Amino acid sequence: MSKHKLPRKSTHIDMTAMCDVAFLLLTFFMLATKFKPDEPVVVRTPSSISDIIMPENSILLTVDPQGKVYFDYDNKKAKRMLIEKINTEKGLKLSEEEMQSFVNGASFGLPFNQMKAYLAIPPMDQKNYPFTGIPVDTSYVAETNELGYWVQAARFAGQEEGHPPRICIKCDGTTVYPG
Repeated sequence: MSKHKLPRKSTHIDMTAMCDVAFLLLTFFMLATKFKPDEPVVVRTPSSISDIIMPENSILLTVDPQGKVYFDYDNKKAKRMLIEKINTEKGLKLSEEEMQSFVNGASFGLPFNQMKAYLAIPPMDQKNYPFTGIPVDTSYVAETNELGYWVQAARFAGQEEGHPPRICIKCDGTTVYPG
């Protein structure tokens, strides 16, 4: 009888296919991820917040601890129509680049007269802008209640685009409510 050994079956698993799958998944998630711009203010909501997820096509009003109000709208088509309308009606004289910066940007909290200066700076520097909040007044006069004007104009733009927006409010738990 010969003392030759029979070839053993290999017990190692071919990891090449597994690595290929892992890199394909990694590539897919990197390309499919939608990054949201940084918010200009951090808000700590009260512990009794709603479990309802904010729907798409929403106007988000954020109120910080000092009572400053910030505005954002996640529908880019309607946001484009919104800034074009406000640019015309309020005479902001925004350039094409400034309007595109508004469409791509995060929430902001400024009166109309500061919008051009804010949108003229590079997008990475906009989060460091000294936001004063959107002017709010309890009357419905558009000159003193700029927030009301933003919300109404955004609702019209969304409706014109075919998707009326929902309004969501995020408020810091320590914000003083006048009453």
